[in-house]
Amino acid sequence: MIPVIISGGTGTRLWPLSRKNKPKQFLSLFGEYSLFQNTLSRLSGLQDIDSPLIVCNTEHRFMVAEQLQEIDIAAKDIILEPCARNTAPAIALAALRAIENDKDAVLLVLAADHVIQNIPAFHKAIEQAKKHAEQDKLVTFGIQPQSAHTGYGYIEAVKKDQPSEVKRFIEKPELSTAESYLAAGNFFWNSGMFMFKASAYLDELQQHSPEMLSACKASLEKSVIDLDFIRVETESFEHSPSDSIDYAVMEKTTKAFVVPLDAGWSDVGSWSSLWEAFPQDENNNVIIGDVITDSVHNSYIHSENRLVTVLGLDDVVVVETHDAIMVAHKDQAQEVKKIVEALNKQERKEVLTHRKCYRPWGSYDSVDYGERFQVKRITVNPGASLSLQMHYHRAEHWVVVSGTAEVTRDDEVILLGENESTFIPLGSVHRLRNPGRVPLEIVEVQSGSYLEEDDIIRLQDNYNRK
Repeated sequence: MIPVIISGGTGTRLWPLSRKNKPKQFLSLFGEYSLFQNTLSRLSGLQDIDSPLIVCNTEHRFMVAEQLQEIDIAAKDIILEPCARNTAPAIALAALRAIENDKDAVLLVLAADHVIQNIPAFHKAIEQAKKHAEQDKLVTFGIQPQSAHTGYGYIEAVKKDQPSEVKRFIEKPELSTAESYLAAGNFFWNSGMFMFKASAYLDELQQHSPEMLSACKASLEKSVIDLDFIRVETESFEHSPSDSIDYAVMEKTTKAFVVPLDAGWSDVGSWSSLWEAFPQDENNNVIIGDVITDSVHNSYIHSENRLVTVLGLDDVVVVETHDAIMVAHKDQAQEVKKIVEALNKQERKEVLTHRKCYRPWGSYDSVDYGERFQVKRITVNPGASLSLQMHYHRAEHWVVVSGTAEVTRDDEVILLGENESTFIPLGSVHRLRNPGRVPLEIVEVQSGSYLEEDDIIRLQDNYNRK
């Protein structure tokens, strides 16, 4: 059984914590590890489990690789999607790759950003699902509903409280309809998790969406190996229809099967669902960070950097990050995407990145900026280096805070220790490398007429970035 982790989402409904360049699956919302890491770690202990196959956005490839390394898990493959085409094509790429080595491979398809609290119950459901998947069923996991939730799609099963044939899939219902589903007992929330033979899925895709399968085959056949990644061919993949597995296959197949799952599941799809997934205090609040409240109830309040105070409010969401603050009524938490749309229209960078940005060599934090200057705190991992590069519009001053820096500047290479500094003139070819065994931290002061990231002309790069 091959776990297939689909990690292409952007998590816009959890803005401002979740950003396009670091979406929710890579955030540590519940303890030390990210949702992506927890998705993989909870598979430990399953029988006959193979190495995972990851499908992710090309922009997240190094984040995926780093987070895998942190939990000491080696992926079978990391397939890079050149553009977003929803879940059906992503799963098709994984299935096509899997049958290259095993025509009877069984895939356990999981989203990278779900929460599951009861691991033994989850494992039991997987073992049940595997028996039916091996009989060529396309199995989905149906969540035992805890309430008449209107934010989820539903699955109607033929039978109650047991693995069953699927009668139909239903879009997100109105409240009265959801209440009738809850009373009926044979309706489940659609989890977006699946298990089937790779060949069975591809057969159904050939029947119901042949143009999608054709595009995915062509893109994989023309793929190239880039470091530890499989980079599928862009033009072919762009020709694939963009569709979810539900629409493309599950709602059309006659082989759909549902296994009930009652394991403390949440897709963490909104601030209200995140509030539901956390333990709450005596006032039904979830408080994270430096927060003081008075007469506040049923709220989610999250502070990353500064003191946040809330007085006399109920049912609110307050989220503070380095560069943004969001305040919303909990009933409107699903509508945060409207704020993200407004930010996109204004081309605001807050929708793309956090103040602290992660790179394959480390990270940088934009501490301060003005019209003609920017100050960054840069951390370079041991043995890592930035690209050999130049800038047309800015000069840079580097001050080493800790560690050792190897600086290439045109034709010279120098070593700098703590409290030492250097100057990189405008137009100078330069590179920063950490030759040591501990992280290198420097303060960089940029000055010039244009200070955006696209004023980086890479001449050579260890990570094959453009």
